[in-house]
Amino acid sequence: MVKTLTSETLTINAAELKKDFPILDTKAHGSKPLVYFDNGASTQRPKSVLQAMQDCYTQSYANVHRGSYELSLKASDLYDQAREKIRALLNAERASEVIFTSGTTLSINLVAHSFGERFLQAGDEILITEMEHHSNIVPWQQLAERKSLTLKFLPFDKNGKLELDKLDDYLTEKTKLFAFTSMSNVFGTINPEKELISRAHQVGAKVLMDAAQSVPHAVTDVQDLDVDFLVFSGHKMMGPSGVGVLYGKEALLEEMPPFLGGGSMISTVTTTGFTPGELPAKFEAGTPPIVPAVGLGSAVDYLHEVGLRNVFEHERNLTRETMKRLEEIGSVRILGPSAEERGGIVSFVIDGVNSLDFATMIDLKGIAIRNGHHCAMPLHQKLGLTESNRASFYLYNTLDEVDFFAEQVEKTIKLLL
Repeated sequence: MVKTLTSETLTINAAELKKDFPILDTKAHGSKPLVYFDNGASTQRPKSVLQAMQDCYTQSYANVHRGSYELSLKASDLYDQAREKIRALLNAERASEVIFTSGTTLSINLVAHSFGERFLQAGDEILITEMEHHSNIVPWQQLAERKSLTLKFLPFDKNGKLELDKLDDYLTEKTKLFAFTSMSNVFGTINPEKELISRAHQVGAKVLMDAAQSVPHAVTDVQDLDVDFLVFSGHKMMGPSGVGVLYGKEALLEEMPPFLGGGSMISTVTTTGFTPGELPAKFEAGTPPIVPAVGLGSAVDYLHEVGLRNVFEHERNLTRETMKRLEEIGSVRILGPSAEERGGIVSFVIDGVNSLDFATMIDLKGIAIRNGHHCAMPLHQKLGLTESNRASFYLYNTLDEVDFFAEQVEKTIKLLL
């Protein structure tokens, strides 16, 4: 097959960037190369992020905002700097609107418990979509069960796009919260964020946007979006695992009760009760993810150097080429919309081939992809599937890797059929 793109076409030099990631060094894996195409699940870390975390542990580590000694003050400053980097990344109005959590899942659960318990009443409705990750389904199911709420699912069409013409049937004055993904982790579909947020606000609903698949790959401006809550994870954007972010409008966060109790989140404690601390400490009970937050801040620095617009265009090019190559293989069926309507995710099924068998076989060639339901069982069930394979890209993936992948897909199918 003939390549339709050249390395000069790409907006960034991914081959050079790849050198910044120790785990992607071919020498680290013997004679077998590593083509890492599971970035939708988790990304790899550059040397700068690893070094920032090492430096924090070896030169600046102490608990934060508690000690008056020099080392604690230094650690506190690094932690606060990381929060400011996230604020700037999202264009949030205030750093106090940035809450560090353990990841997207905890961020959503925090809103479900704190906002949900305070403001939602029996008979109220929550709207989500059929393409959500389980992390943006189960917390709302639990909340609905606790408080006798109605949970509705906005459907998607045969092309993996939300059926916006039906939105008025699902989004009504009874809807108190609309929680949706900005980009599907299966289809790669980029949803019309501003339109969905505006439509929700028109009926008085608040909006939570699961941006785990978009913040690492594209420019995000929470003020321009006017979104009420936004969540994402550090490990999906070259940061460490164990750290994530909840952005919330200050007025909303001020009205919400603390989710967890313990140290750091209080102002005063007596034998008869407590008063919560100010934002953001109010929602950061216990010792926070100090070093992971510093690592995430370093990842943000790296993204700024590369440029998020460049990252998006680079991934779009890789996605376009991958889809073209797979479509030339007759037994491969790609899920979701066109390359122009999606981010760097390509999920597919192979007629007559089990996804686990395929992923295992292709791994023998050094290609890491995802198989299974990708934590989106309702989506697969609607398609009449139990599983699919998924290739997902990031800034260090190259066109040569796409070529190798496509060649191995074709060879592997011939072996399995």
